[in-house]
Amino acid sequence: MSYYIGVMSGTSLDGVDVAITQFSESTDFQFIAAKTFPFPDALYSTLSSFITEQKCHFQDLGEADIALGQLIGESINKLLISQKLSASEITAIGSHGQTLFHSPTGQYPFSTQIGNANVIAEITGITTIADFRQRDIAAGGQGAPLVPAFHHALFGSDYQDRVIVNIGGISNITLLPASSDAIIGFDTGPGNCLLDYWVQRHLDQSYDESGQWARSGQCNSEFLSLLLDETFFKQQAPKSTGRELFNQLWLEDKVAQFGKTLQAVDIQATLLELTAQTITNDINHYANKNSCVFICGGGAQNKYLLERLQILLADKKLTTSASLGLHPDWVEACAFAWLASRTINKKSGNLPSVTGAKHSAILGAIYQA
Repeated sequence: MSYYIGVMSGTSLDGVDVAITQFSESTDFQFIAAKTFPFPDALYSTLSSFITEQKCHFQDLGEADIALGQLIGESINKLLISQKLSASEITAIGSHGQTLFHSPTGQYPFSTQIGNANVIAEITGITTIADFRQRDIAAGGQGAPLVPAFHHALFGSDYQDRVIVNIGGISNITLLPASSDAIIGFDTGPGNCLLDYWVQRHLDQSYDESGQWARSGQCNSEFLSLLLDETFFKQQAPKSTGRELFNQLWLEDKVAQFGKTLQAVDIQATLLELTAQTITNDINHYANKNSCVFICGGGAQNKYLLERLQILLADKKLTTSASLGLHPDWVEACAFAWLASRTINKKSGNLPSVTGAKHSAILGAIYQA
């Protein structure tokens, strides 16, 4: 068994998740430790501005790339010290980086992540792998989601069809058939990103704890219909999205289109229902026969959202990835540790049936220690 570190900074911008894992070439897995490290206020503001405004000065971009690389490297070192592990014991780091813009279609498809891997390798003294999405896009894929391959390796079953739902800033699902049928995975739409923005704006809280504020409001069916009238929700898989679409500008535009006065708490309730219904609609469309749904990501902490999902998916058993042996907070970070192990061992990391790539490929660029 070899040690690998996975690093994830997602669309929720709720911090840098660092996970220490062990993998063998036969994909045996052991979780060692993990921790979320918060963004410094200045870096958080910069990243939020980049993502929301979708523009920046080249110098600001370059400095943020270095600053995030430094934060990731220093965070890894702190976690290693707490676990009494040395850099020499770690085979590699897999760092996703912070996505600033995701545009996998068009004449020149691309996806941009920052968090300088040269800096991470220099600070930690550990070989670092990054830029995981680029090769899949070059092969004609969406470059996302990449985590379903890890879902299959860790959570796949020979006797039970399973659905894995990751609810981060954006939600995605993975359909894991017990048979030899192709694995399907794609983004369903907003997860926490709109909910977090709205509660930050109106209650000055970073997130709606357990969905309590949404629970106290009333979903407005007319406004929900307007939100659901978005082209992305009608697209067939493979598909992926991000905060370049589902952001505060998108929401404010929908509020303006609606033209009727709504209480802020009722908008929060409607946004939660949007997340629940878009996930449910795609599960019912692509995996209606599946009986077990497992939730991971930050959304697993939103009790009201899970209650709504269970009501909407009444014929299915809904629980979290903890019942499969991995806490929902750490699945994505562990996935990038797994992807790093695949790259180091010259094995493919993408699933063409998920991303739409023409072929499987070894993912990521290697920055030697």
